[in-house]
Amino acid sequence: MSSDPHAPPPAPIGVVLAAGKGTRMGSDLPKVVHEAAGRALVRWVVDALRAAGVDDVIVVVGHRAELVEDCLAGVPGVTFALQRAQRGTGDAVAAAADAIRARGRTAGRPVVIVCGDSPMLRPESVRGLLERFGAEGPGCLLGTAVTADPQGLGRIVRDAAGRFLRIVEEKDASPEERAIREVNMSTYVFAAEDLLRSLGRLGNANASGEYYLTDCPGILLAEGRRVEALPCLDPSETLSVNTPAQLAEVAEALRNRAPRPSA
Repeated sequence: MSSDPHAPPPAPIGVVLAAGKGTRMGSDLPKVVHEAAGRALVRWVVDALRAAGVDDVIVVVGHRAELVEDCLAGVPGVTFALQRAQRGTGDAVAAAADAIRARGRTAGRPVVIVCGDSPMLRPESVRGLLERFGAEGPGCLLGTAVTADPQGLGRIVRDAAGRFLRIVEEKDASPEERAIREVNMSTYVFAAEDLLRSLGRLGNANASGEYYLTDCPGILLAEGRRVEALPCLDPSETLSVNTPAQLAEVAEALRNRAPRPSA
C-alpha cells in the first residue's frame, strides 16, 4: 500500500477474460457475445464492474475479437488486450500485463479479475471484495461462494485455523475435498505488483500444457504473501455459461432478478 497515509487509494483496474471460443455453445461466435435477458454476457459483467466503481476495465479478447469489441463499443473506460493463442487463464491475464503496467502506481493497486461468461456477478460482491482488500492489503483476495451443489467447480481448501491453503480442481480432489462446499468463482482481487510477479513465475507443466491463474495464489503464499478467500458471493453467482442450456438458465435467472440499470 502507499507509504503516504494521506494519499488517496489507487483506483482499481478490472480485467475481464473474454478470449475463449466457447465450443460447447455449438456456435463459432465468441461465447461472451451470446445474449441473456437482452444483453451480451460480457456486457453484464462489465456493467457490474462499473456499477461497483471499477471504471478502468481491460477486456482480454482473442477468438473473433472484433465481435467482442463491437459489443462494448462506446462503453466508457473499456480498453482491450489481445490473447493471441488460448493457452489458459494465466496466459489470458498475462496478455493484459503491459496495459496494467502502463497505468502506473502498481504498489497496492487492486486488480479485479473476473470471467466474461459470468453475467450473474453482482456489483455488491465486487464492492465487498474491494473494501476487504483495501482494509487488509493482501497479495490476493479470492471471492468464493458456499453452494449446496459444488459439482464441476474448484474447491477452496483451508487449514485447521480456516486459513486459505489452495484451490483444488474437482478432477484432482480427494473424496474429502470433493465434500467441500466452498468453491472457487474465478473472481479475484490481486495487488497489481503481486499479480505481475506471480504471472512471471507461472509454468505449464500440466496435462493441458496451459498456464493457470489458479496457480498464482499458491505462488504468492509460497513467497510469504498473504492470500485470503472471502465467501462473499451469492450462490446464484455460481451460474456461468458453457452450453446453450446454461445460457437459457442464466437468462431466466437474470430476468427474475431485481432490475439493474445499465452502468
